[in-house]
Amino acid sequence: MSVSGLSPVSQDYLKTIWTTSEWADESATVKQLAERMGVRPATASDAVKRLAAQDLVVHEPYGSIELTDTGRAHAVAMVRRHRLIETFLVEMLGYGWDEVHDEAETLEHAVSDTMIERIDAALGHPIRDPHGDPIPSADGTPHRPDATRLSEAPTGTPVTVCRISDADPETLRHLSALGIVLDTELRVDDHRAFAGELELLFTASGATLTLGRIAADAVWVTVA
Repeated sequence: MSVSGLSPVSQDYLKTIWTTSEWADESATVKQLAERMGVRPATASDAVKRLAAQDLVVHEPYGSIELTDTGRAHAVAMVRRHRLIETFLVEMLGYGWDEVHDEAETLEHAVSDTMIERIDAALGHPIRDPHGDPIPSADGTPHRPDATRLSEAPTGTPVTVCRISDADPETLRHLSALGIVLDTELRVDDHRAFAGELELLFTASGATLTLGRIAADAVWVTVA
């Protein structure tokens, strides 16, 4: 069965389980799923039990949730759909990067595998979406870069922005207004932990900026 044979709810849960651990060394729990899906823990627990009955996840009571090989393949297929659709909306239809997440959430359940592959070809087989999240290849291979949060970047070392979390559209707009977008080159001049701020230097212009810790946590960078 392809991922299209699953219900939209199952598709969402599998995708969320996979993305929970994509940028963090942790496995999903029922509590985390409930928070990210916006449902009660009991609802999330029932959904996980249904996925386990389909051999898509393995879950021991009160433990973490692990994808089976089949569950992982379906989850990655949904991630691929979502990120290709986001890229298509931005590059071909002129959407802003802060507008595409909800649209993609709806469209990813309606498109066929054939349409996704044609979108991929039309876009020239992109390797990342508008927020820098890696787009898995057609065979399901993820391509996460070796990156760290800007808030944890070493002082005095040039870094390049490679990902900005799309969890909060307001944060995307705020960072864009400050000039922090994909491929921006920065240097952390000071970690002001006592104030919850970072002092940044834009290496291209020499301009400086004070950025709050919450916004910095949404930015991922690679060390030059």
